[in-house]
Amino acid sequence: MNFPLDKIPKRTSKPRDNGLTMVMDKGLSIRQAEDLVDGSGPMVDIVKLGFGSSLITPDLDKKIKVYRSAGIPVYFGGTLWEAFVARKKFNDYIKYLDKYKMTHAEISDGSITLPHDEKLEYIRKLAKHVTVITEVGSKEEGIIIHPNKWIEMINSELEAGAWKVIAEARESGTVGIFRPSGKAHVVLINKIVAKVPSEKIIWEAPNKGGQTYFIKLLGANVNLGNISPTEVIAVESLRLGLRSDTFFQHLK
Repeated sequence: MNFPLDKIPKRTSKPRDNGLTMVMDKGLSIRQAEDLVDGSGPMVDIVKLGFGSSLITPDLDKKIKVYRSAGIPVYFGGTLWEAFVARKKFNDYIKYLDKYKMTHAEISDGSITLPHDEKLEYIRKLAKHVTVITEVGSKEEGIIIHPNKWIEMINSELEAGAWKVIAEARESGTVGIFRPSGKAHVVLINKIVAKVPSEKIIWEAPNKGGQTYFIKLLGANVNLGNISPTEVIAVESLRLGLRSDTFFQHLK
């Protein structure tokens, strides 16, 4: 902090295992990536190159270097993995990871239909090469997954070798752990946190309402994902009670 102030919650230190801020890069230019690092790099823990965007991102190697030079791990969105698997090109995906010296990778099944046992096998295979992040929950509105199924899938993916499991909300924050209205799916979330260690989950929360909900529920060091590059300091302010939404969270 730039000056002392009491009753500010203690944040975990980088490199963090808990209290992560995962930023979604949906097509930043090299200059914008540099601005992100310069303006809020100390508060960014990991960057996801959204969807399958890395396949068409100009100067991809230069962008990765920007993040990596700042000590920020970067990884390709799970949709890219799905695109390779749907074409039966898993081994080519591994080569793609090796080409860019990736340390992390995401496995998801939000777009393709994949038997869960098969997904678990892919997690085991990929975990031999990189740190694996998985994603649970459909990207489609109206698809309901029973809370017990969420819990079963999350725990089995962690057991298969996932470092963290992302709880799906999409970049809109209106599916999965959120309702179409954008309100948190409270019953689902409470059942998940009762059965899964919260530090193992990255909650996708692209909107302030969702971010506020999880910070109030799980504290300043909750893992939050799909954060906009322009909202990193705003989210950190929420964590620390420096915005009206969480102002009294740490003054009790």
